[in-house]
Amino acid sequence: MKVISVKFKENGRAYYFDPGTLEIRAGDFVVVTTARGTECGEVVRGPHEVPGYKREIKPVVRMADAVDVRRMRQNRADVQQAFEVCEQRIEAHGLKMKLVDAEYTLDRNKLVFYFTADNRVDFRELVKDLAAQFHTRIELRQIGVRDESKMLGGLGLCGQPFCCSRFLKNFQPVSIKMAKEQGLSLNPAKISGACGRLMCCLAYEQKSYEYLNSITPTPGSVVHTPDGEGTVVEVNVVAGTLKVRSHVESLAPRVYKREECVYLRGGKRVPKTPDPADQ
Repeated sequence: MKVISVKFKENGRAYYFDPGTLEIRAGDFVVVTTARGTECGEVVRGPHEVPGYKREIKPVVRMADAVDVRRMRQNRADVQQAFEVCEQRIEAHGLKMKLVDAEYTLDRNKLVFYFTADNRVDFRELVKDLAAQFHTRIELRQIGVRDESKMLGGLGLCGQPFCCSRFLKNFQPVSIKMAKEQGLSLNPAKISGACGRLMCCLAYEQKSYEYLNSITPTPGSVVHTPDGEGTVVEVNVVAGTLKVRSHVESLAPRVYKREECVYLRGGKRVPKTPDPADQ
C-alpha cells in the first residue's frame, strides 16, 4: 500500500494518508480529514510503500493552498491565547486538572483542549464558559501522563529527545520485570522517564535479554570449565562472560567465556527461548 506521512505538529507523530492520484512530495502541505475534523498538515515523507498495513487509511482531500497554510499558522498562534484563557477558567472553576495542549481544526469549527487529572473531572460548566468565550465547539480530552510527555517533548536521561515524541507510534507495555532481567538498578529515579512511568526503552532489548538469560548459567550454578568444575559467582550476560570460583581451593576465581562453560547443576535455570536472530 502506498501512503504519505503527515505531521500536524512539529513534535507530533506522523500519520498515514492515501495520496491517491495527487503528486505529493515531502515539504508539501495537504488538507485531510481526521478524527478531530478538517486539518492541514505538512508532508514529512512522500509516497512510499508500507507492506502489510491493515488499518483504514483516509485519502488526502486536496493540496493545501496559501490560504490554508496561512489559516493553519494563524490557528497555531491563536491557540496560545486560548490555552491561557482556559487555564484561567480552570482556576476560576476550582477544577483539579492540568491543561497540557490545545488546538483548532483548520476551519475553526472545533477547539480541543487536552488535560491530565488524577480523577474524573466534571467540566460541564467549564465547557459552557469556554464556548461562550470562543463561539465554537469545545472539546476537552483527558489524556495520560505518557501522552503528556509525547505532546510536550523534552530530553530523556540519555540526553536524547523523548522516544515517544520522536518515533514511537504506540506505547508498549513496560514492566519492572524487564528492569530486573536486564540487571538494572530498581531505583525509580533511574528507570523512570519524565512522565513518571517506566522508560519505554526498557522494552527495546527485552527479547535479546530473555534469550541471553536463558543460555547463561546464573550465580550459584555449578559449571564445567577448562580448569574443572566450579561455581558461578558473577555473570555478564551482554559480554557473555562468567566469573567462576573453582572447586580446587588453590585456584582463584577466573572469568570464562560463556561457550567455554557447560552447565551441570544448581542455580536457577530459565527456560530457553528462540534466538531472536533466528526468527
